[in-house]
Amino acid sequence: MKIEEFALQDLVEPLLQWFLGHARILPWREEVTPYRVWVSEIMLQQTRVEAVKPYFERFVKALPDVAALAVCDEKQLLKLWEGLGYYNRVRNMQTAARQIVENHGGVIPDDYEALLKLKGIGHYTAGAIASIAYGKTTPAVDGNVLRILSRVAGDSRDIMKQSVRANMQAQLKKVMPKERAGAFNQALMELGAIVCAPNGEPKCGVCPWEKLCIAKRDQLTASLPVKSKPTKRRIEERTVLVIRDGERVALRRRPKQGLLAGMYEFPNEVGHMQAKEAVSYVRGMRLNPLRIEPLSDAKHIFSHVEWRMKGYLVRVEALGDGESDLLFAETSDFRENYPMPSAFAAYLKYLNIRFGKEGFEP
Repeated sequence: MKIEEFALQDLVEPLLQWFLGHARILPWREEVTPYRVWVSEIMLQQTRVEAVKPYFERFVKALPDVAALAVCDEKQLLKLWEGLGYYNRVRNMQTAARQIVENHGGVIPDDYEALLKLKGIGHYTAGAIASIAYGKTTPAVDGNVLRILSRVAGDSRDIMKQSVRANMQAQLKKVMPKERAGAFNQALMELGAIVCAPNGEPKCGVCPWEKLCIAKRDQLTASLPVKSKPTKRRIEERTVLVIRDGERVALRRRPKQGLLAGMYEFPNEVGHMQAKEAVSYVRGMRLNPLRIEPLSDAKHIFSHVEWRMKGYLVRVEALGDGESDLLFAETSDFRENYPMPSAFAAYLKYLNIRFGKEGFEP
């Protein structure tokens, strides 16, 4: 069955009634503004709600509006985002903030098409802002929504196909309640997050759509939605060097373009080095190693590549005369001044530094 053959209108009222009693208390729902909706939706991409909460609070406290985001120093911006990953997202947000200041007088537009023209805002985020903040009848269709619609309608088409996504969005728009568009979109998101969830068995017994759901009726919840497999990730071995001379540590800044652009990192190279090779490598950086210790192996997964890292802690005689691209950072102000991607989080513990969510002040 395709979604247009299903009576979607019958889903609206049960869903909204369920949402009234089951909506989670979330910081971006307590004070709804276009800016707060935007920030939360970008943060929630690829990150769990509970993990996002402290990042969101810190971000909007430091940058409370579009104008503040537009003029924020890049180092501070990346530091505020540290631990969330996908740093191009916050760079795109700043570019969009500058577009809003220049072209919309600092006010986030309420028009769906105008929102789509802003850097980093796609169909889902544009729909979320327009509906939740402005009450416009624009669907916000993400993976959660595609999953629950596929199951309730028994739709076996591949949700990774853009044509299927566009079709589901068009069908959903037809039944969106004009006076409750924002609540409707949030209810769909909530149902997909806490009832018909992506991992594990769906909680059909507490679902407001249980009696209407084709997947429940025909025992298809395990096979729906149909989702084609993504391209296999490339495996890349790397050696990470934590080089110290007491209270300082050697860092590099990544290029302004490409993976983890502009972020700080520990010196690292492709391939797994043995200890002797690592010592020779450090000497080649014009540093004098005193002692080397193996560190725990670590792994980090990006969208299309997986780093498998072997690490060493290298104590050196003194930092200051090494390669010109090295930066020597005091560990005492490391957290405040040097945004580092979560790919290296496993090695920050050797500096007695807490990272990301664990590093927030209580």
